[in-house]
Amino acid sequence: MRVLGISGSLRRDSHNTRLLRAAGELVEDLGAEFEVFDGLKSIPPYDEDDDVGGGPGAVVRLREAIADADAILFATPEYNSSIPGVLKNAIDWASRPRDGNPLRNKPVAVVGASTGMFGAVWAQAELRKVLGAAGARVADVELAVGHAHEQLDPTGYPSDATQVESLRDSVGVLLGEVREDGAVAA
Repeated sequence: MRVLGISGSLRRDSHNTRLLRAAGELVEDLGAEFEVFDGLKSIPPYDEDDDVGGGPGAVVRLREAIADADAILFATPEYNSSIPGVLKNAIDWASRPRDGNPLRNKPVAVVGASTGMFGAVWAQAELRKVLGAAGARVADVELAVGHAHEQLDPTGYPSDATQVESLRDSVGVLLGEVREDGAVAA
């Protein structure tokens, strides 16, 4: 079983990328493979005129990474009460063509962290909505790490035991959406 991690933050010391890597350790502890997609910055703005063949090279890489994964875990910060533009843009590319896109029926889960009090709750809700509209199977999990600069340790694990358990549960629910043979669970 392969899980792809996608962080909505480009920042080198991103709280969300650290949280995603901590989740990746939990994925691997449960016997699955985990890989972080690191190419969001190179994806050009969506333009239908450029969406010919497989699209630009960076888009081909994104679409292939999504298609090759059995499930996807997103970690998103919150920018202006919503999803970072670079993440929304990547999903716009990945969601086309509508009927045959690599997100279609793909199990996904969303977690998030922010330096604010609410831990990217609005961005997570928006991201779940966008992923659902793209045809993904959105797991009913939530982990919102507020005050991430104080609440995440250097490895990305929340300092609060309840949040660590929520991260573990989020990973478990996502993996539960995929059968051992890699096919999507019924």
